[in-house]
Amino acid sequence: MKTSGLLRAACVAALTVTCGLGLVACSGGSDADASGADINDVSGGVAATVNGTELGEKAITAYIDKFRSSNGLTEDSDWAQWMVDNGLDATAVREEVIDYYVSQELIRQAAEENGVAVDDAQVDEQISTMRGYYSSDEEWNNALQAVGVTEDQYRDMIKLNLTEAGLKDKVATASEPTEEELLQYAQMYASAYDGAKKSSHILFASDDQATAQEVLDKINAGELDFAEAATQYSTDEGSKADGGNVGWDKLTSFVEEYQTALDGLEKDQVSGLVTTNYGIHIIKCTDVFTAPEEVTSIDQVPTEFADSIRQSVETASKSQAYSDWYKEYKEGAEIVINEMPADATYNVDTTGLTPTSSSDVAVPGVPGSDSSEEASAEGDASAEDEAAGEEGAAEDAAADEASADQGAEDSSQIPETNPDASRQ
Repeated sequence: MKTSGLLRAACVAALTVTCGLGLVACSGGSDADASGADINDVSGGVAATVNGTELGEKAITAYIDKFRSSNGLTEDSDWAQWMVDNGLDATAVREEVIDYYVSQELIRQAAEENGVAVDDAQVDEQISTMRGYYSSDEEWNNALQAVGVTEDQYRDMIKLNLTEAGLKDKVATASEPTEEELLQYAQMYASAYDGAKKSSHILFASDDQATAQEVLDKINAGELDFAEAATQYSTDEGSKADGGNVGWDKLTSFVEEYQTALDGLEKDQVSGLVTTNYGIHIIKCTDVFTAPEEVTSIDQVPTEFADSIRQSVETASKSQAYSDWYKEYKEGAEIVINEMPADATYNVDTTGLTPTSSSDVAVPGVPGSDSSEEASAEGDASAEDEAAGEEGAAEDAAADEASADQGAEDSSQIPETNPDASRQ
């Protein structure tokens, strides 16, 4: 089916960083979607049944109405043109949204069958992590409003995403990568890793510049070993025990000031005092990777890169296994989709309209349609793109690792992390 952008419109902005564990960028909740409608409310008719569970028509209409409102398509003429531009009609739109809810219901049913459950503590942890990206309750609430959900609805979304993540762990197993596969990936990744810099840092409180300068002077004079100084003085609990090691910049997202300072260092050089939102840093470049002209062994790339490559291969394998499982599970389900109501508000006349261009017309949000298997396939495609050695492949793989399978689509509003945040 031609993708339309319809199924992910509700999860734009920073909150999408926690979505992506599941079927679409941001699945709806256990009972209510971001539209606020209860999918189990059948007072307005039954849109579909999934193994006997009825899905209400009201939620389908509410989802489409919210999409139209969010994307400036409230006028029927604009909505009609959008459908034509995207190769859709009202029936196809409805089927996409129904499939979105069907996929959620199948996940819940499959999770119950496989003994997968998510408790409130897990959801609380996710919420706490997400809130940590915002400096105040006001910013957090503004982010929720920008997405168009309440915190309760957002909790429901996270619960479903965690449920699917647990189900994926239960039913899908990654195959062990072969040495040939690892070498193939290493050959593809090597150029993306070229020039990567590994660093350690000593972090001081922002009001402790005197101590930072004193330590820096002793390091430069050869009176104090950098790693020992990190262990003794650094306030970064995540790296101090390892001599301040925060890893490679190709595998970690550093704040701009830190990265800029690191870019100016050669191997074994130490920076001056570098101030960021996290405090005052002294940075040491501990290694620089230069890609060999020909990679003939996985041992030619640093261990951390090899581990990232291995994880990328395993992630792609597990995603494929889950996609295959879900496809079979869905094929075995009894799914009945009823006819579209004759008075559906989104069923507008498109007679005589032609596409405004030969290519798809982009609408805020990203494509989504055939639920879990397509979303999983998108994940597979992403992994395949990485394997194809596209520009930035190494960074993409690192982001996948750091987000623990959370396919963040737009984290532009999320503050960049502490240099060692990906390890915490």
